[in-house]
Amino acid sequence: IPPHRYAAMDAAQRLALDVATEMFARHGRPPHSLKGVGTVAVGSNLGLSRERRLHTGLCLDDLEADVRSLAALGRLGPDEVETLTKLVRDRFADPGPVDVPAAWDGSVASGIAALVGNEHRLDAVPVAVEAACASSLAALDVAVGRLRAGAADYAVAGGVELPCNARDMVLCSALGLLSHSRITPFDAAADGFTPGDGCALFLLKRLADARRDGDPVFGVLRAVGASNDAKSLIAPDADGQARAVRQAFAQVDFGPDDVDYLEAHGTGTRLGDRVEVAAVAQVYGTGRRGAPLHIGSAKSFLGHTFAAAGAAGLLRTLQALRQTTLPPSVNLSELSPDLALDAVPARVATQALPWPAGPDRPRRAAVSAFGTGGINYHLLIEEGTDATR
Repeated sequence: IPPHRYAAMDAAQRLALDVATEMFARHGRPPHSLKGVGTVAVGSNLGLSRERRLHTGLCLDDLEADVRSLAALGRLGPDEVETLTKLVRDRFADPGPVDVPAAWDGSVASGIAALVGNEHRLDAVPVAVEAACASSLAALDVAVGRLRAGAADYAVAGGVELPCNARDMVLCSALGLLSHSRITPFDAAADGFTPGDGCALFLLKRLADARRDGDPVFGVLRAVGASNDAKSLIAPDADGQARAVRQAFAQVDFGPDDVDYLEAHGTGTRLGDRVEVAAVAQVYGTGRRGAPLHIGSAKSFLGHTFAAAGAAGLLRTLQALRQTTLPPSVNLSELSPDLALDAVPARVATQALPWPAGPDRPRRAAVSAFGTGGINYHLLIEEGTDATR
């Protein structure tokens, strides 16, 4: 990629491209060695193309209007509003030379997926997926569907997120979703999340094909369950989340008692955490025997990475399976009394613990991600066998 084009790309495109390059390096084979037709499905905030429009100076008037409305919401004085508006115009009024291909790539929804596929010379269909904070798991759902249908021989799927714009942060704050200090999932003092950024991508194949090709198998995706609360755009619903969990288990030959660890959505909002644990109790708390279900959240380390949140949780879970270690959550001082953990029973680990295998089954885990609008995803993951790990 010419340096001038790389510099002109949307930051999310650069991040996804870099992560995809690292992913193929970890795979141990060049991407052009992949056989057949593929799919590249990337979950992202489709509004990221706004950055590209800003850097080409195409929406200054809209941005200035946003600044004025947000400033009014923050009760800023006229002089402060004018200062903010001038800063915005000075920053973006002269975007400099515009790289037309890069600007175009950044203005279409599928630009990130297309860039990953094209620059790695993949014969792959690029797909953009937007499902709010569940976007990355929705992208995996698309990839799995094409693999199962025989429409693809391999897939690259995951999510990418960079810091949201100021308007989104102000709206999150107005809704009481942002923490005043730090994100503390499942804690009695939890008061919201802190925003994060990142990217995680995965190379998927049908298990038989991966074994045939001698690929390293870091985990086996056994099921993808999805549902919608259909009640509120922002208020979670335990029954709706539980439907996604049940749908996932309807696809496999094992039950909730055979899952050791749940990588929860765990946003650190009191309502969100309470509802999520209540949904877990509906399914995982039915006749659970033996060891409690261990629950954790990558957000305690990373913050809320929005469109990439599910992928971040999946990456952490795969690493935990490979290292046979139950991962901890941090920033937990006192468990919230609102959580029905005893009804599962479940435990939130505050330090890494050994993850023993069952006497007659592999280690298994689940990953959840929920998005604004009521969309819920629940994945069931199994470790690879010794022959394929």
